[in-house]
Amino acid sequence: MTQEAHVTQGPLTTEAGAPVADNQNSETAGVGGPVLVQDQALLEKLAHFNRERIPERIVHARGAGAYGTFTLTRDVSQWTRAKFLSEVGKQTETFLRFSTVAGNLGSADAVRDPRGFALKFYTEEGNYDLVGNNTPVFFIKDAIKFPDFIHTQKRDPYTGSQEADNVWDFWGLSPESTHQVTWLFGDRGIPATLRHMNGYGSHTFQWNNEAGEVFWVKYHFKTDQGIKNVTTDEANRLSGVDPDSHQRDLRESIERGDFPSWTVQVQIMPAAEAATYRFNPFDLTKVWPHEDYPPIEIGKLELNRNPENIFAEVEQSIFSPAHFVPGIGPSPDKMLQGRLFAYGDAHRYRVGINADHLPVNRPHATEARTNSRDGFLYDGRHKGAKNYEPNSFGGPFQTDRPLWVSTPVGGGTGNHEAPRHTEDDDFVQAGNLYRLMSEDEKTRLIENLSQFIAKVSRDEIAERAVDNFRKADGDFGKRLEAAVQALRG
Repeated sequence: MTQEAHVTQGPLTTEAGAPVADNQNSETAGVGGPVLVQDQALLEKLAHFNRERIPERIVHARGAGAYGTFTLTRDVSQWTRAKFLSEVGKQTETFLRFSTVAGNLGSADAVRDPRGFALKFYTEEGNYDLVGNNTPVFFIKDAIKFPDFIHTQKRDPYTGSQEADNVWDFWGLSPESTHQVTWLFGDRGIPATLRHMNGYGSHTFQWNNEAGEVFWVKYHFKTDQGIKNVTTDEANRLSGVDPDSHQRDLRESIERGDFPSWTVQVQIMPAAEAATYRFNPFDLTKVWPHEDYPPIEIGKLELNRNPENIFAEVEQSIFSPAHFVPGIGPSPDKMLQGRLFAYGDAHRYRVGINADHLPVNRPHATEARTNSRDGFLYDGRHKGAKNYEPNSFGGPFQTDRPLWVSTPVGGGTGNHEAPRHTEDDDFVQAGNLYRLMSEDEKTRLIENLSQFIAKVSRDEIAERAVDNFRKADGDFGKRLEAAVQALRG
């Protein structure tokens, strides 16, 4: 068999050669249930993806960070028992890492790309990591598609360059991406600085109170500096003149005492309303419209201290959405479920098994007590203490109280597509976003999209890409088609 035949012919398989039955939907406990660890195709795919590069991050490699303070301004104990959210005026130390997604460590800051917004709360009950972006939605809704998506954004294995064919082929064949792509190619696709953009938890998370009541929640961080963006032409110039523009701006603003801040809001949905909500509330490609669940202001986030060493505190910082505290937990969001495994696995591989012991990562307001020992860079902190549980020597013990409330599940295991709700489709919210834009914003959106789509070499890929936007809004598709045709001759 030739190499070409080996690569391109026959069914998709696992690394062991077993055929993959479903590469679109990870296996869940019933329709809408949590992802199962027995889905070895998913775990193998994510684990392999995490190990494709060393030592920089596969995604979010280009980053900047700063320490800060979160101050609670509203009593939220009716919704969550998390202690750092228990008392108005309470302050919690934080570390926030911003990043671009697709570029490598040496890439420019002012590029059209989502920005990571990874926030670590050093709470008295352990570290809580909220790993989000500067957009409230994402390109895909299931983590099993994440390695494929990122491969289209990275350098092609043959040409060594990012290829428009790869990007638009995947987006065209994955219509769920239409909403996020509309965001990305709009004005907010290139923020002027890291201070002048919003942040979002993006996923849906669980809050639970002392009575055991469950609420679904989305986080919003609204910049107090106001939204400021740059055009494609301005970004191209800035990337050449000052590729470190965002990192420099953040550092210098804190140095001069101009501390950036964000107003923190949440949307809260009682758990009982999730099943009948018009959109799937756990679909990362969808937002909860504010008229359905108005944002509630709960706090203020301020960045007020720069790291002293970029490598030690920014590059070696690790964040995992699996780092929860009592009163906060996951939802059945299939992207979140995959990230619960993938982020921790990536950090154990990239930084090492003792990455959580580094100063930027270890708890600041409490002490970690585990029975894990040894491994690369282990510092001997446990000395001669016993390394098993239970024991009779005063070792750490279980609390018998889970951090979050269990989610009811039912049905057979399988590679289930997420359940559809009454208004679920891949285009309605992208169309709504387009119709909210001013005429000038629409013009720039069409220009940004058409210039990229016009680079595609195959007509059917370009036509399929345009058709997704046509399904979102007729005017959107008509104008985009005309612009692409004009550029392609």
